[in-house]
Amino acid sequence: MVAQAPGLDLASLRAQRGQARELRRQLDRLIHLADGRLLATGAQAALPLHTEWDWRPEICSGPLAVPGLSGVQNKAVLGQELRIFHDCPLGEINLRQIRNNRDQGPSPFGLQAEVFGFDGSFLSLVIDLPDSAVAGLTRRHLVQFAATVECERPMTIFARLNIRHGPNTEQITRELDPGLCDIAVDFDLAYSRLNEKRVERMWLDLILDDPRMNRITLRDVTLSRRPRAEL
Repeated sequence: MVAQAPGLDLASLRAQRGQARELRRQLDRLIHLADGRLLATGAQAALPLHTEWDWRPEICSGPLAVPGLSGVQNKAVLGQELRIFHDCPLGEINLRQIRNNRDQGPSPFGLQAEVFGFDGSFLSLVIDLPDSAVAGLTRRHLVQFAATVECERPMTIFARLNIRHGPNTEQITRELDPGLCDIAVDFDLAYSRLNEKRVERMWLDLILDDPRMNRITLRDVTLSRRPRAEL
């Protein structure tokens, strides 16, 4: 294919370029999964009883091609699933993927955010969930967010689950206990106004309150889904 490329007509060249890009995407995904499993600590995340779906984002499951960002601007992207939103004009924010050892959690990698001067009103880390997260999702489900969080100084962190259904977005917010390192919170969809027939996508916001002069480390992140018990 490569040897023939210089002599191809533009239509054929365009088609082969598309095939090559798709092949590269699949190969990158395979390398990411293989490296993550080969570097894994061997421990498994504890999942709730009757879990029917669980997922660990790529920032924790395998090495990223670009492992970090400095002077992070609003709407910056790290990897394929993590986006950063803030309104601080200083941009004194650094993000990097870190390697965990066997004593630091079940996932091979984590995420570290260093925030220096910050005079904005919000800083949010957004994790996009895969399509499998919403396949068959109903109001009978509980979605759990579990994480291992370390902070240089205590701070308030909110986890907000967002579910797009048709033109509307359902939002459920939980405050994480600042006194805990290992955190697990449930989002009960029974109290939502979710239109089960129009569910499109789901994402999670981690909202960092007053993050200035702090280092926040996510050693592990796991999301899971299970049916709620019938009353």
